[in-house]
Amino acid sequence: MLAFMCFSTLWGFGNVVNGFMYFNGIQVMFSWILMFALFFVPYALMVGELGSAFKDLGGGVTSWVQETAGSKVGYYAGWTYWACHVSYIASKGSGGLKALSWMVFQNAETYDTFPTLYVQLATLAVFLFFCWVASRGLNPLKKLATLAGSSMFVMSILYILMMFAAPVINPNGGFVNMDFSLDNLIPTFDVSYFTNLSILVFAVGGIEKISPYVNKMDGNPAREFPKSMIFAAVMVIVCAIFGTIAMGMMFDPNVVFASEEATNSYIANGAYIAFQKLGEYYGVGNVLMIIYALCNAIGQFSTLVVSIDAPLRMLLEDPITSQSVPKQLLKKNKYGAFVNGIWMVVILSGAIILAQTFVPGAANVLAQLNKLNSVTMPLRYLWVFFAYFMLRKVADEKFPREYKFVKGRGIGKFFGAWCFLVVLVCSVMGMYSPDAFTMFLNIITPVVMVLLGLIFPIIRRKQDERDGTTNA
Repeated sequence: MLAFMCFSTLWGFGNVVNGFMYFNGIQVMFSWILMFALFFVPYALMVGELGSAFKDLGGGVTSWVQETAGSKVGYYAGWTYWACHVSYIASKGSGGLKALSWMVFQNAETYDTFPTLYVQLATLAVFLFFCWVASRGLNPLKKLATLAGSSMFVMSILYILMMFAAPVINPNGGFVNMDFSLDNLIPTFDVSYFTNLSILVFAVGGIEKISPYVNKMDGNPAREFPKSMIFAAVMVIVCAIFGTIAMGMMFDPNVVFASEEATNSYIANGAYIAFQKLGEYYGVGNVLMIIYALCNAIGQFSTLVVSIDAPLRMLLEDPITSQSVPKQLLKKNKYGAFVNGIWMVVILSGAIILAQTFVPGAANVLAQLNKLNSVTMPLRYLWVFFAYFMLRKVADEKFPREYKFVKGRGIGKFFGAWCFLVVLVCSVMGMYSPDAFTMFLNIITPVVMVLLGLIFPIIRRKQDERDGTTNA
């Protein structure tokens, strides 16, 4: 059960599409295998040990860092978790509008030919509306977010099964003949390859969400948890490999990678085109694509509301991290919403949305936001590995736990440092882009977030001194 929870939380069809489009088609299978073996499996097992060590704490990564490195460092972990959502929030409106466009127009061209200015103004309007919803203490889409996530998970499995069955049902469907020679499976290790690795790190991150369940397993967690995580890893890698093969049967690399414009279009529209083609193979027209677009639209907009509200509450309601932010951000309105905190989200995420008006083409906007998220979102995983390293270095005996990833303290520190470096190096390399504006946005966004995180405690300290109060 834990393995399936982990699988459904982690994996989605978008991960298959991104891997295929960013890593030259079926060549991504080599990279998936390396990523799972060298990063995902130790990552999952370290999270299990942290969850076991801090089973009575509800703050997740922030609590782990507070316990192992102190409250000041814990604040930066909490801040990073929130700050990483700024670009993520900016992308959800665009993703939702793209899904609605496919539902209505049932093609990629209509949305992609809209002037970027109009698309981004519409995205801004959607974003501001959902910020207003969050400010009213209304989160009607939270349950829909769970439903949409489950349906997207089902659709991704359905795609693989139906695609493998399609040649039998429709042998004249025009499928692509893939070349499985070794030369075609080993990627070219060039600048593009290394600067896109953040896409794969982003795809397999977030497993710390299942850490509270480690100590709730029946039997012996020390034996059962690693088995469940390895089982989950096997399921994910099977889906990644077979999903990639399914896409290889459908998409001709000579068309997808013919030009930068073509690749960006497939990055933005590949999932919808995949289900559109699948419907053609089965003679049902655009039905499967419309169902997928509907699920995705609900998922994008519901995630937008949850991402505006939940990370902000985690930051501002925490009794420790809340002591390091300006007091104005702690103001609540009559609905119990952190109104000034939401205004901060409006300013920061809104700035990213408006910056996209300078990008030529709506498809390029989605491709750029996708890459930006792969740079910023994995930065929060750094604190998982920092907390694990500190646990094994300075607090190994202080926190008894039923489950340990490895027994040796030195080996534990090595794995913590290794995964920390993988995330950091991939995120930093992911900032590079041949397009100057894209690279500027990839660099300036995390820099601004870091500076705000450093400045806010200084502002709060001056406020406390002025008011004659001190932080605990």
